[in-house]
Amino acid sequence: MQAQQQSLLYLHIAVLLFGGTALFAKLIDLNAIDITVYRTAVAGIAILFMLYLQKKPIKLNKPKDYLIVLLLGIAVGIHWVTYFAGMQMAGITVGMLAFFSYPVVTVFLEPLFNKSRPKAKDIISAAVVILGIYLLVPSANLGDDVTMGIVMGVFSGLFFALRNITHKRYFSQYSGPQTMFYQTLVASIMLCAFIEVPIYEVSNHDLTLILIAGVIFTATPHSLFAASLKHLSAATAGLIACLQPLYGTLLAIIIIHERPSLMTLVGGILIVSAACFETWSITQKARK
Repeated sequence: MQAQQQSLLYLHIAVLLFGGTALFAKLIDLNAIDITVYRTAVAGIAILFMLYLQKKPIKLNKPKDYLIVLLLGIAVGIHWVTYFAGMQMAGITVGMLAFFSYPVVTVFLEPLFNKSRPKAKDIISAAVVILGIYLLVPSANLGDDVTMGIVMGVFSGLFFALRNITHKRYFSQYSGPQTMFYQTLVASIMLCAFIEVPIYEVSNHDLTLILIAGVIFTATPHSLFAASLKHLSAATAGLIACLQPLYGTLLAIIIIHERPSLMTLVGGILIVSAACFETWSITQKARK
């Protein structure tokens, strides 16, 4: 019982830190690509150091797995760039809520891999998410920063869903930290050619925030999340992960004084409710 309580605490801390990651889109004075490159580089080094200290395996089992992890790294790199871009354009709350359409996106993508059809409840969930996103959008003009940020958030959710599905089907035999080491490595190398501000021109303030984002808000939550699964079910982890937008919104209100509108809150409730429902449905199906 004590082990479960400790794991539950680890899980909540991990989800809180995941939610706090979005803040760095506003706190660091760099574009989304630069933030992603430096953050993933720091996170990769931190995770590698952690694996070494814990004497966990680093090498992959099969040569073909390196090709799979390359695809995973590309997907996660695009996911993080569009994630930070969405936050910078639309704000923390709106950008995160748009991204959190990914559980519903997942249930529509998985049938393409499994050669099946979405169920009626999934279509209803998708309709609820679309309504929620509609309430977030201030105008149907892609020239509007908030609207474009929402598009980026949904796009980020799409690539996050693709990463998760690919990982589940082809890479689930590896631990979370081991997987994240390679994904952060690939994402950083892939995007480094597009850096606008070289590392020697980054201010000390931004460098400090990048280190915090990479170690505390990336490497640490992934390690805590993986540790929590030793004593908690995937169902519990998935449902508690739905608290991420709530934690992110509260941190945005407290730290950068962002004030979401009533329509944003209503749209957010619809999106997160659909995400929680789909997560619960998937876990119930897995138990049968």
